[in-house]
Amino acid sequence: MKRNLSLLPALGLLALVASTPAQAFCGFYVAKADTTLFNKASKVVMVRDGNRTVLTMANDFQGDPKEFAIVVPVPTFLEKGQIHVGDRAMIDHLDAYTSPRLVEYFDDDPCQVEMRRQIPASAAPTGAAMEKADSSARAKKLGVTIEAQYTVGEYDILILSAKESDGLETWLKENGYKLPKGASPVLGSYIGQKMRFFVAKVNLKEQSKLGYSYLRPLQVAYESPKFMLPIRLGTLNANGPQELFVFALNRTGRVETTNYRTIRLQTDAQVPVMVKERFSDFYRAMFDREVEKDGMRAVYLEYAWDMGWCDPCAADPLSPQELRQLGVFWIDEAGQNNFRAPQGGAQNVFVSRLHLRYTGEKFPEDLVFQETGDRQNFQGRYIIRHPWKGNPNSCDAARRYFDDLKVRQEREAQTLANLTGWSLDDIRRGIPSPVLDNRPGTEPTQEQSWWDRLWGGR
Repeated sequence: MKRNLSLLPALGLLALVASTPAQAFCGFYVAKADTTLFNKASKVVMVRDGNRTVLTMANDFQGDPKEFAIVVPVPTFLEKGQIHVGDRAMIDHLDAYTSPRLVEYFDDDPCQVEMRRQIPASAAPTGAAMEKADSSARAKKLGVTIEAQYTVGEYDILILSAKESDGLETWLKENGYKLPKGASPVLGSYIGQKMRFFVAKVNLKEQSKLGYSYLRPLQVAYESPKFMLPIRLGTLNANGPQELFVFALNRTGRVETTNYRTIRLQTDAQVPVMVKERFSDFYRAMFDREVEKDGMRAVYLEYAWDMGWCDPCAADPLSPQELRQLGVFWIDEAGQNNFRAPQGGAQNVFVSRLHLRYTGEKFPEDLVFQETGDRQNFQGRYIIRHPWKGNPNSCDAARRYFDDLKVRQEREAQTLANLTGWSLDDIRRGIPSPVLDNRPGTEPTQEQSWWDRLWGGR
């Protein structure tokens, strides 16, 4: 039976389918925008220390496990002990912890006290194992070397090297894999770099024995001066743009790409209150607009923070035990290191969350990273302020407050329009009058119609 090649979505790896703490932000956390907002979104955790890398890959493959396999270029030979099966819950936890978030504030009574919780103009900086004998002999004839074969958890693993792409391509096809058009030159470029190929497919017998009904993340550890992530193979048979989230953990500071622009997402924007009800839609629209403006040629920084704390927290920081399972080997199980981190959290671990949308045309090169010494905290953070609900005639300060509120709401509407590309007139119509809709018994009725106009009643 021919095995069709299919994409490991957004991860961009070739999938073979037989398939110093900055100023605290303060504020009450309301909602987060995580990877579940995006279709075909994959997550990769990269733990880096010196030349040592631990790479954890989570895919969103849906289908019969017997139809799943992946090929990943790796910079060095991998022993069996360097390959593990991870726990997706830890990646999901990291995703939640680093997600862009919405926070809310409430205006105080202007007649009683001056506002104590002003929003700063700018916040802190922000199945069975593959047959051996016949396969090895044929592989050798084609210039392909099967350097190792392992079974790890529910996966059968091959470590391959090759002399030329034609031989590797022929070997893969003869072993039942249907390669996408254009694979040969991409494979050849990795062979030219003397990279190996990590091939994994599901061992159905082992999966049944272990009792898992889903595919767990694969994790590899290796030493190499190359700090990179191969994405080009996965674009060969991709059906449209893909989303990739890279969570980079180290003890140095922020991680960025060297061969593509790394841009900080717009943050600390104050938007109308009704965004609270549709934060996911807002964030998708904002990210779409950013990608369009930059021609889908940039990588976006959504979060950079010391793992020991957060403000506001979209989720608790990962425990030392979770971090060690992801490959943070420089802390022990109790989290003891050279110093005690704030709030008793994990120590000396800095996390960068990078998000890109890409195609083979827009991202023709693999991602190359570098560590920086920048430990300045940054997060994608969006703010809503609830107006005071009192009587505008209560005092002079109240009258001044409502005059200022009209100006503020107009500014929020323009900010939302600029961030998303939505109609400014529709946004204005969706913002309740600061006076009329604060009268007792008056209910704001315009918000739903605004969303109806934007999304057709969804």
